[in-house]
Amino acid sequence: MEFKGMDQLRRHVPDLQTRGGEARVGLAILGMIALVTLFFFWVDRGFPEWMPDGEIVVMAIGFLVMSLFFSRKKVYQQKYGELAYRNAFAHYALPGLGIIFATMAHVGYMPGPEIPDVVWWKSVLIWAGWVFIIVGAAVLIRGILTFGADNLSLLYVYFPEEGRLVNTQIYSVLRHPTYAGVLRIGIGLGLLNANWYSLIIAALLPLGLTGWIRLVEEKELLERFPNYAEYRKRVPAFWPKPRDLVKFFRFVILGG
Repeated sequence: MEFKGMDQLRRHVPDLQTRGGEARVGLAILGMIALVTLFFFWVDRGFPEWMPDGEIVVMAIGFLVMSLFFSRKKVYQQKYGELAYRNAFAHYALPGLGIIFATMAHVGYMPGPEIPDVVWWKSVLIWAGWVFIIVGAAVLIRGILTFGADNLSLLYVYFPEEGRLVNTQIYSVLRHPTYAGVLRIGIGLGLLNANWYSLIIAALLPLGLTGWIRLVEEKELLERFPNYAEYRKRVPAFWPKPRDLVKFFRFVILGG
């Protein structure tokens, strides 16, 4: 299956022009996820009291590394020219995303003090967790199919003049639908794990992701699109307004 936007991405990332190159890129991000996951297994077994502080620290490191993809754009453009995006993504976005994904997954199995064994409470958490995961996965998959590999891999941060318009009604409902999907999955994993530490992290995830888009990603969008400030006031980032729930679920189910 060929993802939308792959041709645009291949033009600027020579590694993706061959099957071997694609495999190396995929293995690189999987390798980073595996390394962070092994680190968590080691910490969970030897130093379980390090959580949830350690979870927060590792996720913050992931976002910090990822932020360098944005903040060092001009430096990389001057140094690498046409390969600026490729090198910045390899040096910062790829490891940053690997750390963030592995840390998000850890919410689902991190150790912590068990909540009181009240049947109805745990049942509600488990049901809510599955609802969050199913809806989040559906939003994420729909977002990937709608926005394409070029937009999702932040290609147009480095090549704004090549940006293509994605005509979808979801932008009138949510500013960041793919993040909304990831956020729901992370919260769902925390609810399924159902210990105090996982619930704390699940509650903090929206704050962390809001800080990321406000301080980093939307800062760049404000520079590229002067009307974005007004749009940000009208449209929520992750959670649709009650009156827009029909539009939200129509996008999840039907796309468009």
